This record gives sequence, C-alpha cells and structure tokens, in this order.
Amino acid sequence: MDRVPSLTVRGADGTRLRAWCTGGSGTPVLLCNGLGAPASAWPEVVGRPDEFCVVGWDHRGLGDSERPRDPARVQVEDHVADARAVLDAFGLRSATAVGWSLGVNVAFELALEDPDRVDGVLAVAGVPGGSFSSLFAPFGVPRRLRPRAGRLGSRLLPLVGPLLPLITRTVQPWQAALLPAGGDDPAGRLGTVVQVAAEFAENDWSWFRHLAVAVADHAPLDLSPLTCPVTFLAGSSDPLVDVADVRAAAATVPGARYRELPAGHFLPLERPADMRRELRRLTGARTAA
Repeated sequence: MDRVPSLTVRGADGTRLRAWCTGGSGTPVLLCNGLGAPASAWPEVVGRPDEFCVVGWDHRGLGDSERPRDPARVQVEDHVADARAVLDAFGLRSATAVGWSLGVNVAFELALEDPDRVDGVLAVAGVPGGSFSSLFAPFGVPRRLRPRAGRLGSRLLPLVGPLLPLITRTVQPWQAALLPAGGDDPAGRLGTVVQVAAEFAENDWSWFRHLAVAVADHAPLDLSPLTCPVTFLAGSSDPLVDVADVRAAAATVPGARYRELPAGHFLPLERPADMRRELRRLTGARTAA
C-alpha cells in the first residue's frame, strides 16, 4: 500500500505532526492508531476511499512527527489535542473515531471531551484506560501484578522492536495459510504483515517505550455518558488485552455492540475484512461493489 498524502499540522503546544488523509467521498473516519502503527496496518479501511475518508497522524516523536519540547507532553490528553488538530486541518467537523490498542484510550477520551466531534467509536483490541491492568491475562498473571509486569516488560521494547523485520523475513509463504480467516488473499495479507512490521520497526524504541508507559498509565474512563454508537472488538487470544475487561467496558455503554473474534492483538491485520464490515455497520457506509 502506497504512503497516503500528508501535511504538517501543529499540535496545541506547537509540536509539528505528520497528518494524513486518504481522500475520497466516503464517511469521515478518524484513525486513533496503535502507537507507532502505520496507516497500512488497516488495508481494508484506508484502501476504501469510496466508503471511508480516513484521517490520522503519526504520534509525537514517532514516524515523521517531532518530539514535543516538553517530554512530559505525551499523555492521552496531548494525543486527544492532536486528534482535534488533525480534524481541523482537514476541515472535518466530526468523524467516527476508530481506536486500536492504546489508541482506544484516545478515541474514548475525545468522545467524552468533545461529543459533538465524534459520530461513533469503533474500539479494537483495547480498553478505555487502565491498560496495564489488562495485560497478560492468557498467561494467568494475577491482576494485581499486571501493572508491574507491564512496566518491566516495556523495558524489552528497545531490544525486541528492531528485530521485527528479521522475524518477519523468516516467515515462509506457506505460512500465510495459518492466518485467521478474514479475507480472500492470505498470501497478500502476509505481505501486508511483513510490510507493516518493517515500517513499525523503524520507530525509536526508547521513545516508543516512553509514550507507551504514559498512555498505559491512563486511568480507567467512565463511558456511561456516551450517547454515540459504540462497537467493541476483541481478540479471543489477545495476550495484551483481557477480553473480560473489553466485555465489561462494553456493558457500561448503553446499546454498545461487543464482538469477540478468533484472533490475537493485531485484528486490523488478522481480520481486515471484519474491520471493514464492522466499521461499515457502525457508520452506515454504503457497500462498495
């Protein structure tokens, strides 16, 4: 997938951000991506300009966005302010917010702070705050120990992150058949996984850890005031998000839809067709031929 057109946007504190827009005539969508993830991680969403006009940005200090002068300006509230700046830059009064992983925090915080700017929320493989407490559930880690385990585990990011291209290059084409169902071209999806991993590995991993810890420390949010449509998607074998926590969060939002898919944490890549279908259902976007 080619790099989408972009422009430079200034955050509320003057930080220069790379913002991008897929264009097209589709329903406006604000992508609050997983930290450091490229737009190409959402092939069935950003590649459908007739259905979705998607805008997004590189997080502070990642991709082509600069670091804030004050390194403490990496809280969820700072990312929410960046999201507003992106909407303004592309002339969008409102959009459906799609959050993935830690980006779920940003999507819901924006919906709570500025309900008029959020038409709906698609929350994918993430919880609305308290992310560290949701880690490692499949491994039987007690909840009281999860925040400490998360902080300790984050120290490995600068070591593991740069190895991603090496790991993905060792994946053989036949292994595409092992990818969960969610599209008609498993070999093509495998190629997308390799491409996204290579882009993701280019992050500065020490800075990435700094951002991840700041966002994961965000306190749990009270979602009961939300009135917009909300859909939660969880991976049944996700090691980073406890599906019970996602289910519980969905139960606090009147009328929210909850769906659990046979996948891990990387639903946009593992189940791309489901991402498109669920977003189309949430927004009422027309079906493309």
